[in-house]
Amino acid sequence: MANLKEIRNRIQSVGSTMQITSAMKMVSAAKLKRAQDAIVQMRPYAVKLQDILGNLSASLDLSENPLSENREEKNVLLVPISSNRGLCGGFNNNIIKSVNTLLKEYATSNVTILPIGKKVKDAFKNSNFINNDEALPANLEELYNELTFLQVADVADRLMAAFEKRGYDKIVIIYNQFINAASQKVTVEQLLPIVPSAEAKESNADYIFEPSKQEIVEDIIPKTIRIQLFKGLLDSWASEHGARMTAMHKATDNAADMQRNLKLVYNKARQAAITNEILEIVGGAEALNG
Repeated sequence: MANLKEIRNRIQSVGSTMQITSAMKMVSAAKLKRAQDAIVQMRPYAVKLQDILGNLSASLDLSENPLSENREEKNVLLVPISSNRGLCGGFNNNIIKSVNTLLKEYATSNVTILPIGKKVKDAFKNSNFINNDEALPANLEELYNELTFLQVADVADRLMAAFEKRGYDKIVIIYNQFINAASQKVTVEQLLPIVPSAEAKESNADYIFEPSKQEIVEDIIPKTIRIQLFKGLLDSWASEHGARMTAMHKATDNAADMQRNLKLVYNKARQAAITNEILEIVGGAEALNG
């Protein structure tokens, strides 16, 4: 059994760790509120925009648009979204596992990974899949320094340009969809080419368009792609803080349990030491009297 000093040091060490995890939990909780508000406000707009695009595809042939052109999937671009920091449970590992699954799925294609977030970038930095294309943006982990629509729109525009120039035949984003603070769902979405929804294909509705259909298509498709990428980043941002808050909450509880157990061991060891000292004194007194 460890001596009293070692147990005392461990109790202090666990207490210090518990203070850190508790502070990180409170910081993540504060950031989660803002991130959650952002994604909750964005989702209705993004869903409605997708509905409008679905209505358009029901009465228009979008295949003439370069962003809707279906081609043989020779070159595939994967855009996984992770965090820049750890200590958030399985948040980043789930994204990495999903990317590895997609790499097997597209084994016959030339796959490139454009990581958003330091953790997923570090996971694939020594692989042959990491992006070296100068046409694509670099250092995307800096997006989290100031996550705004304008910055994300610039990234989306460069992805659309690369697709139009036939640099890639398919672009897929992988991110954690925010459900609640304790739950996130890994989501794989096809960013390009645009795919009409199944409901739109089955619809026979006749729509009157103002302005012209062509003007609407040229405006709404790029806007939809920008919003889709921005929504993915907002989802991931909120999911990260929710996952970190949950992980730090569990870590704090575990540290508290460990500290209680160590205090119990310390008290038992201290009581045993006191008992031994009393027995030694009594034994010595009896020896002197005898």
